[in-house]
Amino acid sequence: MEYTVISGTEMNVSRIAQGTWAIGGWMWGGTDERESIRTIHTALDKGINLIDTAPVYGFGVSEEIVGKAIEERGHRDKVFIATKVGLEWHNGSVSRNSSRDRIRKEVQDSLRRLRMDYIDIYQVHWPDSAVPIEETARTMQALFKEGLIRAIGVSNYSPEQMNQFMSASELHTVQPPYNLFERQIDRDVLPYVREKNLSVLAYGPLCRGLLTGTMQPDTKFTGDDLRQSDPKFQPPRFAQYLNAVQQLDDLAHKRYGKHVMDLAVRWVLDQPGITAALWGARHPAELEAVAGAVDWNLDADTRAAVDQILRETIANPIGPEFMAPPTRNSVSA
Repeated sequence: MEYTVISGTEMNVSRIAQGTWAIGGWMWGGTDERESIRTIHTALDKGINLIDTAPVYGFGVSEEIVGKAIEERGHRDKVFIATKVGLEWHNGSVSRNSSRDRIRKEVQDSLRRLRMDYIDIYQVHWPDSAVPIEETARTMQALFKEGLIRAIGVSNYSPEQMNQFMSASELHTVQPPYNLFERQIDRDVLPYVREKNLSVLAYGPLCRGLLTGTMQPDTKFTGDDLRQSDPKFQPPRFAQYLNAVQQLDDLAHKRYGKHVMDLAVRWVLDQPGITAALWGARHPAELEAVAGAVDWNLDADTRAAVDQILRETIANPIGPEFMAPPTRNSVSA
């Protein structure tokens, strides 16, 4: 495993982090608690010491599973838990709320579900246009000073929003979506975080399973699986992306004796400014491939070949915009 230090802290974290959105079950077709706990234990055994979760993942279920898994394993001080704040839900409907009162309530709820007395990295899940960013930032800074959280993060924020946030608080981490197919942050977020020396925890490096190389043209998604509403998994795009995945897999085999999943995660880790990539396994076997993504690098010719494959196979690329929860009415300045 590769390790690096979170900016402005002494936290030495694995560059592969365990993502736990899927083990929460909601939007991923349900969950199995014991299987999820075994998965987290397997991640720890493989040297992964950073686990990312959120209250909205299964409406508390993911945090509860993470808490049980860490309690069973012990050695809390050797694991870094990242969770989030700023989304609330009513009858399955999710909305943004990053107000002071909401954050104060959520941090206590998360600590209870996680069975912990502090959170290592606390991240505002989405910007909330109905609350001044400075109010959100000041509240997060207060939690930091009180010792309830050890690092402050934001997720899905623009550079302008991060500037506002940092006018009222410290900031250590940023969590945007990033993978071979979704590179929007290359334009603004990545240059910004490099300039400000912020740590980036990239989510979705396998693009919701698309870059695992396991999907076929007849792969079906049922129940509440979010890929039913993801444009990448609908015609005509699905066929284009599958074609790209096959060619990327061929490239990985030819150049490195690797698989497309190894190539996809390595590509993310090799980008300047990326601290860690979130690996969203639900079953222990899905972590077997972790070793193939670490301790090597892509050369410049391969990176250029990747870009050429994408240009030639994907006629109408699209980003992850569909995942954004509804915004609220903006506050006056």
